[in-house]
Amino acid sequence: MWGGKKRLYSATKFILYTAGGFVFLLIGVLGLTNQSYPVALEIIFYIGFLIAFTVKSPIIPLHTWLLDTHGEAHYSTCMLLAGILLKMGAYGLVRINMELLPHAHSIFSPWLIIVGTMQIIYAASTSLGQRNLKKRIAYSSVSHMGFIIIGIGSITDTGLNRAILQIISHGFIGAALFFLAGMSYDRMRLVYLDEMSGIAVSIPKIFTMFSILSMASLAIPGMSGFIAELIVFFGIITNQKYFFNAKNTNYFRNGNWNDINSYLFIIYVTSNVLWIQAI
Repeated sequence: MWGGKKRLYSATKFILYTAGGFVFLLIGVLGLTNQSYPVALEIIFYIGFLIAFTVKSPIIPLHTWLLDTHGEAHYSTCMLLAGILLKMGAYGLVRINMELLPHAHSIFSPWLIIVGTMQIIYAASTSLGQRNLKKRIAYSSVSHMGFIIIGIGSITDTGLNRAILQIISHGFIGAALFFLAGMSYDRMRLVYLDEMSGIAVSIPKIFTMFSILSMASLAIPGMSGFIAELIVFFGIITNQKYFFNAKNTNYFRNGNWNDINSYLFIIYVTSNVLWIQAI
């Protein structure tokens, strides 16, 4: 009844991805009845929950359902997806993977940081080529979820607290952007960016609000997103697992290449974040 021309395809894809994720979630929940289990079994449970929450968050490469759903769904549905559903996946990673499966989380945390960084760069770069306004906002949501994944993978109070702040901040910002996109479509019946020139004259109030929220989504200093996204990386730096510390001065001498690569990775992440923010 509501939605675009491919709404049936998008709805079917959404149901299949969600149902597939719930299968892994159900298996993990049934297996967590006993609080004492070996690390190998904990890793298996962790992978099951990770797949389920990867679909919900979403995390690449299981993110394609979100783009189709946002592109074809009604704007009210997009608001619910951006404001609530996506954040439940990140909340599940914190409450279940991180708290109930700490040993497995310490093993997988470096990979979460790598995937989160890839997600930030990939989604932010891809969003620039989208003509559809809703799909551009959807890609930006996927990019911002990368900061949350990095904060969860940092295993520090600083990174985790700012990841939770980013969950709340982007929940409001993303939902508000889709709300304004829906308001502009109701008045202009346009959804493609190359056809929306001159909206500052025709709908000045919506344009002003859209500009403010776009700057908030871009994490301009003074906005909530800036505080969350910046201090997420402080969480990685304060974690001695990923950064040099004063007590360990023989890294190169002892050939500890894992720590050396982690240090180089921090530089790479910071440079890419500055590049994304400049865009």
